[in-house]
Amino acid sequence: MTDTIQAPASESTDAATRVAAPVDQALLTIRPGRWIDGWDAEHPVQWEREGRRIARRNLNWSIFAEFLGFVVWQLWSIVAVALPAAGFELSTGELFWLISIPSLVGATLRIPYSFLVPIFGGRNWTIISAGLLLAPTIALAVCVSNPETPFPVLLGAAALAGFGGGNFASSMSNITFFYPQREKGWALGLNAAGGNLGASVAQFTVPIVITIGAGATLNLPLAGLIWIPLILVAMFGAWRYMDNLSNAKADLSGSAAALKEPHLWLLSLLYIGTFGSFIGFASVFPKLIADQFPEFSTIGVLGATVSLAFLGALVGSLARPYGGRLSDRFGGARITMIAFAAMATITVAVLATLPLGSFWLFLGLFLLLFATAGIGNGSTYRMVPIVFAMRAGHGAGDISTQRKAAAALGLISAIGAYGGFLIPQALNLSFQTTGNYAGAFIGFIAGYAVLLVLTWAVYVRPRHLREHKI
Repeated sequence: MTDTIQAPASESTDAATRVAAPVDQALLTIRPGRWIDGWDAEHPVQWEREGRRIARRNLNWSIFAEFLGFVVWQLWSIVAVALPAAGFELSTGELFWLISIPSLVGATLRIPYSFLVPIFGGRNWTIISAGLLLAPTIALAVCVSNPETPFPVLLGAAALAGFGGGNFASSMSNITFFYPQREKGWALGLNAAGGNLGASVAQFTVPIVITIGAGATLNLPLAGLIWIPLILVAMFGAWRYMDNLSNAKADLSGSAAALKEPHLWLLSLLYIGTFGSFIGFASVFPKLIADQFPEFSTIGVLGATVSLAFLGALVGSLARPYGGRLSDRFGGARITMIAFAAMATITVAVLATLPLGSFWLFLGLFLLLFATAGIGNGSTYRMVPIVFAMRAGHGAGDISTQRKAAAALGLISAIGAYGGFLIPQALNLSFQTTGNYAGAFIGFIAGYAVLLVLTWAVYVRPRHLREHKI
């Protein structure tokens, strides 16, 4: 007769209903290649005995690899602004394309990336995806070393930075399998926030390394070269310390079915509004500051040059896990709705105060905008597994539901990331047609208002959904 153990009362509903959880189901088997069989994060014995430790180790290295992905993804947001000072003759429209093309490519790559973890394994694909970051860093270093480099070549090098944007989908799909439902919001929030921080670190570090000790010139190739050693460390760390889960499967038929699910497209729209705003504004923030307040675009610190634009991505990244945590407590839909309300209000304030010419007011309002977008990132992403669990009619810990949710997370992250291309291009269009950015900001306000109403009508207003804290 199989030994049993009573689930503790503090566990989630799914775990607590396992009145008799067989101890032998808590056993894990590790095969060569660091493949783990029998993983079940919802099993209380397995989770407390060894699951939590394994999940945390994989999360830590996933964060580091994804962090470097975001670094590479955002390199051109700061390099493009520095190109004219390095002797490159480029139009404003061409600079906006160099800033936005990594987001376009990264968003597109997220679609195949979301399927590659089940095919290769989370550990194996992290090694490969980290290695692919060597291509854009080396290409950037080569292309920016010569001011005569043609614009199409520069655009191709910037497009390679999209490899960094693709990493997010595979990383999040992988980590969602490692954690029980009750801790997914916080774990996914940490994973995403750690990655998002890469945008801030890139925008802080690159201006320093390309100017310190450079004299009258800029050492632009260093913007790519300095990350190569860290990429190699990420590859080694994933090889040595991460694991593959044999039950982390996402079938193509399930993903095809998810594409027919209306909620996938609704949640993607919400994610365009939250994450798309974060990555879009993060990409274009150095350019906005340089255009509107050139005297504040960079400041001298100990012989180096620092761009204050890094503060936006930093605030948004740090806010993201709290969006997940607040959603665990109050429901993702409520927090998302509040985030859109705040984003619309703050954007109105940016538009109203821009004529005042106050840099510090501009900076403060944008930092608030980044913070609310970051919270919205976490809350929107937290909604996905719960919505798909309810639509499937199974518990959130059901393995088939987890597989569908993992596929949906990758697809939604891909569609939402197109906001990183749309926002810079909307600002570019507004500038090219009117000579200012007011038209784009008015469009953003209208978009946030529509998404607020959509969130309320579909996910907050229905009583049966409120009860499940969607």
